[in-house]
Amino acid sequence: MNDVVLFEEIQCAGSMKLGLATLNTPKTLNGLSREMNKLLDDKLIQWSKDPTIAIVIFRGAGDKAFCAGGDLHHLYQSMQENTGQPGWHNAYASAFFSEEYRLDYRIHTYPKPILCWGDGIVMGGGMGLMGGASHRVVTETSRLAMPEITIGLFPDVGGTWMMNQLPGRLGLFLALTGAQFGASDAMFIGLADYFLPRGEWDKLLASMQAQIWEPESAEALTTRTFRPGSVNDERLHRLLAAITPPSQQANGPIREHMDMIQQACSGHDLETIVANILNFSSSEDPWLQRAAKTLKAGSPGSARLSYSLLRKGKHLSLAQVLRMEYLAALTCASHGDFQEGIRALLIDKDKQPKWNPSTLHDASENWVQKFFTPLPAGMQHPLDDLGDNI
Repeated sequence: MNDVVLFEEIQCAGSMKLGLATLNTPKTLNGLSREMNKLLDDKLIQWSKDPTIAIVIFRGAGDKAFCAGGDLHHLYQSMQENTGQPGWHNAYASAFFSEEYRLDYRIHTYPKPILCWGDGIVMGGGMGLMGGASHRVVTETSRLAMPEITIGLFPDVGGTWMMNQLPGRLGLFLALTGAQFGASDAMFIGLADYFLPRGEWDKLLASMQAQIWEPESAEALTTRTFRPGSVNDERLHRLLAAITPPSQQANGPIREHMDMIQQACSGHDLETIVANILNFSSSEDPWLQRAAKTLKAGSPGSARLSYSLLRKGKHLSLAQVLRMEYLAALTCASHGDFQEGIRALLIDKDKQPKWNPSTLHDASENWVQKFFTPLPAGMQHPLDDLGDNI
């Protein structure tokens, strides 16, 4: 029996049920594997067709993380086995990214409300799961980030699309620095919708069970697209709003430093923007210091790639961005920095990656174009069938 994801159907008052999906690999901080992505996607399809399932809930097992990212160890092994080959030659990486991105798109477009309990660490692949949920809950332990620059990747799983929705140039700052933030800032910038103390989980679940949810109409079950403002969507919002305590959280560092962040990231010259952020290393604020330190130690190639993806994707749909990210991710799997970043962080753990290119000057506009090369003629993009309605 498979237990890396636990699925429960919880009876509510009346005839409707909640579908609860619990990521169940707490020793690896619920990092997403191919198996987990497939199980989640299959179950979401099943629940979307089940007229008795009113709400879907995501949560993570353990007390440390909802989901800290993807399964990097298996990706590393696949890159070792395909050294010198083009990215699309790596069957494992090709399948991993296409399956994960398809799951993320399904969440964004799901026809029923999805509540994500974003407790603890929510990073990388966890942001992909939470980002598309219709009702995103954070707690006092939530720590969110897209820190891919530290491993030679970029904010994928639709991350570059989500970052383009953030105020001003904040998305670029977060992509370049991998800066972590908590519940207050997540609410402030629109990456979370509700705050509840961690200890309120049982109360929340009991309140949801006590509700009489509306059955889906035949039309809704046929169209299979998310319908904001549906009866259950509004009812869940009112329930969450009623049990959300008055805000007693202090302003987070993003809100505190928003003007400085926007000023540093203004303009269209990446070299100047990077230099501005690196100047934060002399700031008296530890959060700004860490942001500068992470950028300085991160992959110059990832900085350029993230910048280019954000610019190219600014006016694209989510489906178009995911297709673009897929090509970039496959090239990352063959380029070298992604493998080197995982080696330095998780395999040898020396935290001394040798990036190539080693400078932003060498990671030029011409250099980055290879990450946008289409698949070879005759090879179909695995995400071509995603709609462009978001």
